[in-house]
Amino acid sequence: MSTATLHDWPVWQLGAHDLHQAYQEGRTNPVRALQAHLDRLETVQPIVNALAWVDEPGARAAAKASAERWRRGQPLSALDGVPITVKDNIPVAGMPCRWGSRVYADHWPLRDESPVARLREAGAVVLGKTTVPEFTLLGHTDSPLTGLTRNPWNPSLTPGGSSGGAVAALAAGVGALSIGTDGGGSIRRPAGFTGLYGLKPGRGTVPRRDGLPDTLPEMEVVGPMGRRVLDLVHALEAMAGERPGAWRGPRHALAAPQRIAYWRHIAGRPVDPRVLAVCDAAAQQLRELGHTVVEADAPPEVDAFNQSAWPVISATGLAHALSDRPDAAAQMGPAMAALLARGQALRATDLATAQAQVRQLKAAVQGLWATHDLLLTPTSAALPWPAADTHPAEIDGQPVDGRGHAVFTAFANATGLPALALPAGRTHGLPVGMQLVGRPGAEALLLALGLQWESTCGPCPAWPLWP
Repeated sequence: MSTATLHDWPVWQLGAHDLHQAYQEGRTNPVRALQAHLDRLETVQPIVNALAWVDEPGARAAAKASAERWRRGQPLSALDGVPITVKDNIPVAGMPCRWGSRVYADHWPLRDESPVARLREAGAVVLGKTTVPEFTLLGHTDSPLTGLTRNPWNPSLTPGGSSGGAVAALAAGVGALSIGTDGGGSIRRPAGFTGLYGLKPGRGTVPRRDGLPDTLPEMEVVGPMGRRVLDLVHALEAMAGERPGAWRGPRHALAAPQRIAYWRHIAGRPVDPRVLAVCDAAAQQLRELGHTVVEADAPPEVDAFNQSAWPVISATGLAHALSDRPDAAAQMGPAMAALLARGQALRATDLATAQAQVRQLKAAVQGLWATHDLLLTPTSAALPWPAADTHPAEIDGQPVDGRGHAVFTAFANATGLPALALPAGRTHGLPVGMQLVGRPGAEALLLALGLQWESTCGPCPAWPLWP
């Protein structure tokens, strides 16, 4: 990616790092950049429906203040003046935080959640909130409040979920960085569906305030999505703050070739052959970069968690989060009302069994690090499916349930491990994502390998060729 090429790109195509460079070189300023994103929003919002709320006055005020800092030569950080979007389930002062549900339709937080506060302190310009499925517990993005969100690469298809609005906005050129949450793959799978980079930090790396509703306790984290790996680096530096041991800064060079285990399947569950072909080619590229990539079997505890523990944890988590809202079911869409009813019907012993399965999963995955440094998998077992459908009906000719596409991601949330989604390539005109998972505290290593991947293999364009 040459600087000359970047000079030719519209401002709305630039990632956060490239936009920072454009400010440094005087090629644009935060006020003009924000206007370019607002103009782009006007073009693409009717097509993709990615924004749930736009704070144009607040964004203009923040951009004006940033432009003055740049004029004085005193930017606050690499994100000063960068337009960002924030997922609808993350509290932002002055904007509604609805979780895509009528239950919280009138909820207006009085303060920013701590990652957003840190981003504002770094000078980021919060453009608005992105759409989510109700209570962020579905793998596609459609909600009673905002309706259907579509994939910019093909608007007839889904961008995934639950950070579907975040990636749809970013891939369509609205915002130079998106902030979302990942409780079971909600950053990584949508990033894979839209040709973006996405980071799920390890548990505790990005401190959070308590927020309601906590539907996936101890599993959900806040993380960034970007067009380039350095965008994620800048975001993590800002959001992690100075918490000791949480983040030790970017590492732009790998100390040594890495030993990478490659899970192509989980317990024989179906994976689209087109996805596997792209990820197999990416594994070979990693080998050519000097890394050792060895196909391995996922421990059976991963499939046991997916099939038995996850349904209990998600249902009881929703029931607990809404325990003080006896009228919630009447205000919810059918899918979430049914999940709430299941959660209310489960017993304490069911949850205890699920928690025991999580402990078994942690022990099994811990054993991986004795012989490997990183783990490679696809981000999803499927390509994007029709936007109005909750999930693909089948994968590789085999019927699947609502989580059949999501078999590769939730184990990292249950174990608290960091994971990075990377564009692996494309097939049939659609992006395919892969993820790298590391041991606790491996965010710097993951991002360093991501930088190596991007610099060697070139960026996968994170925007469609329309309009």
